[in-house]
Amino acid sequence: MTKSIVCLHTLSPRQQELIREAAPGYSLMLGNGKDPDLAMLAEAEIVIGWGKGISDTLLKPESPLRWVQTWSAGVEKLPLDAMKHKGILLTNASGVHAEPIAAVIFGFMLLFTRNLHTAVRNQLNRRWHSEGNESELTGKTAVIAGTGAIGSETARIAKAFRMKTVGVSRSGKPVDGFDEIYTTGQLQDAVGQGDFVINTLPLTEETQQLFDAEIFSACKQGSYYINIGRGATTHTEALMEALNSGHLAGAGLDVFETEPLPQEHPLWGMEQVVITPHCAGATDRYADRLVDIFIENMKSYLNSGTPARNLVDYSRRY
Repeated sequence: MTKSIVCLHTLSPRQQELIREAAPGYSLMLGNGKDPDLAMLAEAEIVIGWGKGISDTLLKPESPLRWVQTWSAGVEKLPLDAMKHKGILLTNASGVHAEPIAAVIFGFMLLFTRNLHTAVRNQLNRRWHSEGNESELTGKTAVIAGTGAIGSETARIAKAFRMKTVGVSRSGKPVDGFDEIYTTGQLQDAVGQGDFVINTLPLTEETQQLFDAEIFSACKQGSYYINIGRGATTHTEALMEALNSGHLAGAGLDVFETEPLPQEHPLWGMEQVVITPHCAGATDRYADRLVDIFIENMKSYLNSGTPARNLVDYSRRY
């Protein structure tokens, strides 16, 4: 009997062909995460993506589901405890986002050092003006919380700007591209070095509102905060207090505790804040990279029964 792979995202004909070539003996069915076909999902051994309202079907005792490959790096919205209990393998999209998100991080840093965010506003008002306080990245220090694919790619590019790179991770183990590594417990010491403090962390019980008033007060006077990880890792009120007091010179924010960010939210009116609508990881190459990960994992799954790349540790939630 043919086994079933269901993908809940759009795939090009070439991407479909690559998956079918990597998965002999499996049928590939295309579904819609926003309007899922529950009968189709009920037969799936492997699901690519996720959607609302599918948990009950996929987690039934008789469900053949064995492996879920998410379309995102974050997995906090999935029913992790139930999936762990059922023994479902879970892999995420870590690595897909490194290049586009690193570009957004440097976009924020270059905006702030060269005052390009104010230049755009001045242009709208036909105003020829500069505050005269432009700077540069050379010689600056980037403190990067999270030394995974995104953090490592950011550190690699920072070296091209001749910046110092300080990493913060759970383990504190050395990672290529970083001059120093601190543990998460040493975050307060680490952020004091940064001209830019960059948050690339996933949302877990350990990182929930990790960046709070205590951490922001430990930041260097006049430094900048960038968050492209998860909004709930940051205490928004504490961030705004640090910005309003001038302790932080500015912030580049792609993620927020509440999304979409409400129109009446004070962050919209802060000229020292640059906001993007949770799109830092978006790229026209996203699906190609995700399919590459899936194919690599499919080959490992067929050989050993376990995907080799991006296997989520349920105890850590990433």
